[in-house]
Amino acid sequence: MHRRQFLASAAVAAFLAAVPSVALAQDTPQVVVEAYLAAWNAHDSAKAAEHFADNVTYYDASVGKPVEGKDAAKTGVIDNFLTAVPDAVWTMKGAPVVQDDRVSFEWEFSGTNSGDWADGTKATGKKFSFTGASMFSVKDGKIASQSDYYDALGFYKQLGLM
Repeated sequence: MHRRQFLASAAVAAFLAAVPSVALAQDTPQVVVEAYLAAWNAHDSAKAAEHFADNVTYYDASVGKPVEGKDAAKTGVIDNFLTAVPDAVWTMKGAPVVQDDRVSFEWEFSGTNSGDWADGTKATGKKFSFTGASMFSVKDGKIASQSDYYDALGFYKQLGLM
């Protein structure tokens, strides 16, 4: 009797262990993007970067040159912001617009610039809040591209950099 219960329990455990990998493959683009946003807000750059495809293209309109690849996007974008703004909060404003594999939404990004930026710009210690919009393309449960559009001039003015 105990052996049958053990085998049944082992079968259930094996099934449950397999479910997360199957569920990830079936995540909708909106679920992927919302999980990515949650990882940013948890200040977990490694977890946020897990949502990127290996060959992700990250485009920041204020920079003008895309960042190519998961590692470069993690280091150049996520780590850069979370180091410079360790209390960062990225809030989706309203419901996202979703069409097929595309997700777009308006957002607010806020925090305190208490850390240095990767380009050598020293922390200003100033609080800021600015709005923007992002567009994502999700393929096979991973973010294939992200494009961000925001008022960089207003952001730099709030930091006292302009």
